[in-house]
Amino acid sequence: MGAVLGGSPKTTVKQVVTVSSLTTFYLLLSWLVVGFKFDQVFLMCLANLLYYVSVVTRKFVTGFAIFIVYWMVFDYQKAIPNYHFHPVHIADLYNFEKKLFGINSNGKLLTPSEYCNANSNSFFDIIGGIFYLCWIPVPLGFAAYLFFINRKQFLYFSLTFVVVNFLGYIVYYSYPAAPPWYVQLHGFDFQPATHSSAAGLLRFDAYFHVGIFKSIYLKGSNVFAAMPSLHSSYPVIVLYYGLKNRLGPINILLAIVMVGIWLTAVYSGHHYVVDVIAGIICGACGIMVFNILIKKIPAFNRFVEQYNTAIQ
Repeated sequence: MGAVLGGSPKTTVKQVVTVSSLTTFYLLLSWLVVGFKFDQVFLMCLANLLYYVSVVTRKFVTGFAIFIVYWMVFDYQKAIPNYHFHPVHIADLYNFEKKLFGINSNGKLLTPSEYCNANSNSFFDIIGGIFYLCWIPVPLGFAAYLFFINRKQFLYFSLTFVVVNFLGYIVYYSYPAAPPWYVQLHGFDFQPATHSSAAGLLRFDAYFHVGIFKSIYLKGSNVFAAMPSLHSSYPVIVLYYGLKNRLGPINILLAIVMVGIWLTAVYSGHHYVVDVIAGIICGACGIMVFNILIKKIPAFNRFVEQYNTAIQ
């Protein structure tokens, strides 16, 4: 096992060297790929603290390593923009949305996002902002709940999350797509240097005199990744595992949050209705793919079982 360094849990030299090496490699790679950011240092400090402080937190951060890897991949999208591989869909997607879901308003055909932007009000701004703030905290909170209740289900949920994101990234790089707010601000001209915008969510910030969504979207990795809406995929995964684990009334709340995020995605100008539908399909497909992998691929099943043993 190697020399024991002491503390709780007991830590070997090999473990310290491994964790330290991975931490250093990540920070150096991130600095070279996307530049230094405080978020990167904070993430690694938190991960190291949890790894060393106790047996439970070590298992917790080992399990949540799946989400840490997701964050890294998300962050590195900045270094490899999807528009380098395929043309960005702007006007065609806009017109397709208008053809399927266009709303007649004062003699003019508008997309649902345009209609919402023209008819916004403070009540929906506030409710929509609250729903959209659930985008990441709800999946992570749900994962933490499963970790302490049923670690095998936690692992299944986490890996399904990875599969869904993998499918989403395939579409991102196969079909780069501009969000509704891009058309509202820049029209149909492709401008690769465009920074991400909080769009309609800025109304939430303005109402409460805060900069929550502005700061979140300043860190956006890819402006042209509107299709599919992974915002819409994540609550599908959460509700699926909520139903699978028979959480009763909690599932009603999860369903409300899910629908609220879908509606806000369109209301805030971040996604077209077709993006949301694609996100729902992506979530459902990711769940099916994971279930096929776990049932039909022995090597994948063995990996899951080994991982599960490590966090028990």
